Amino acid sequence: MTSLPWLDPDQLWFPPANEALDDPDGLLALGGDLSTDRLILAYRNGIFPWYSDDQPILWWSPNPRCVLFPSEIHVSRSLRRTLNQRRFQVTADQAFGRIIRLCASTRAEGTWITEDMIASYSQLHRMGVAHSIEIWNRRGELAGGMYGLAIGRCFFGESMFSLETNASKVLMVHLAQQLKCWGYRIMDCQVESRHLLTMGARTIPREEFLSILRMSVDQTPDQTDWTFHWQWPGPEE
Repeated sequence: MTSLPWLDPDQLWFPPANEALDDPDGLLALGGDLSTDRLILAYRNGIFPWYSDDQPILWWSPNPRCVLFPSEIHVSRSLRRTLNQRRFQVTADQAFGRIIRLCASTRAEGTWITEDMIASYSQLHRMGVAHSIEIWNRRGELAGGMYGLAIGRCFFGESMFSLETNASKVLMVHLAQQLKCWGYRIMDCQVESRHLLTMGARTIPREEFLSILRMSVDQTPDQTDWTFHWQWPGPEE
């Protein structure tokens, strides 16, 4: 494998994302730290951390990149029926700590969401950069959730979990529509999955993704806070 740069915790920088390896796809650098300044710099440049407890911090920028443009969210006929039933309520920033820990604990294949990552992203949440999206059932219980970062007009999805059928799909519809209302240009999904593709996500070349970031991360979205106002219009509208 080609030698990768080792990041010094005392120096805040990253190599260009287009220098990432082809195999493993997107691996760019090792080391550094999880300071809030480094994490924000990483996401602004199309880079994210992904590693296990027994590894150094690994930084990635895969090519192609899986993204969802908010206006392209796909609502299938069966999901439309679920939305019409109004079984769920979607909120934001009501339970960040619970959401990030459930994202870690509900993954059957293990998690990269280490205690250090939880601490760093929780600090980003206190700074107003990281956000949680919650979905609740009619009994007021969590049915699923997601957390991610909002920088400029870009939302960077990090992890999601679902405890009830279709909860994550309903959450994705509400999130995409609310981001669209706020003028966000893109939702980063990092790597593709069947679930994301069925919701309207697609892959684009890394250079196109980086170009969108350069045009969007310094733009102010059309919002004052992270209160969700969008509602599914219902079957008659």
